[in-house]
Amino acid sequence: MSKPSLSEGVVHSLPKDLKTSITNDRSVVEIWENITPLARNEWICWVENAKKVETRQRRIARVSSDLKAGKRRPCCWPGCPHRQKK
Repeated sequence: MSKPSLSEGVVHSLPKDLKTSITNDRSVVEIWENITPLARNEWICWVENAKKVETRQRRIARVSSDLKAGKRRPCCWPGCPHRQKK
């Protein structure tokens, strides 16, 4: 069985470890596909911004649980610093 194709963010590509976590739960895949590209970008950037491996793993686990809890964006995250206005 192949993993579903997932949409990415507006600046960031979906990293393999986060994609694997999301595709392990079909309900999370549906939620992921129903949030905006900007919201997906925020989740990806939040995960990618972790400095320690342990923090990254914790954040990856939180993406699924927070999305299932109805959160559309990472809590207490000032936003993607890589997305600049032109």
